[in-house]
Amino acid sequence: MSLLTKSDCYWDVVQTFSNNLKTTKMKEYILLFRHENVNGKVSPEQIQQWMKQQMDWVNNIIAKNKFVSGTGLLFDDAKVVNHQKVVTNGPFGDIKETLGGYIVVKAESADEAAEFAKGSPILQGEGNTVEVRQIVIN
Repeated sequence: MSLLTKSDCYWDVVQTFSNNLKTTKMKEYILLFRHENVNGKVSPEQIQQWMKQQMDWVNNIIAKNKFVSGTGLLFDDAKVVNHQKVVTNGPFGDIKETLGGYIVVKAESADEAAEFAKGSPILQGEGNTVEVRQIVIN
């Protein structure tokens, strides 16, 4: 199993890693990254530093054979549909944080998945969170 390299995109992680995961009684958990939209607020160098930290963190999970998949979520062309079926450009406006991406991990418990979440570089930002939720698998 290969690890991400500097030439890989921040979230360009392929799902082929899931083929190498152990087939034990592990469950799948999604780690949802919620943070402030920093586009235009930080330097390209800071973004590159964060990307490297994120790659290192994901590589650590891959090395433990617990990584399933993951991706970042772009703000470009994002839409929000409300309960009245009104579509607006989003996710902007009054929200203080946004969903920036996620990864899916294999873990024996929510506590183990939360331990992975504790290592996320996303948590360096004040108010940023990583939500851990079990995925229903049929």
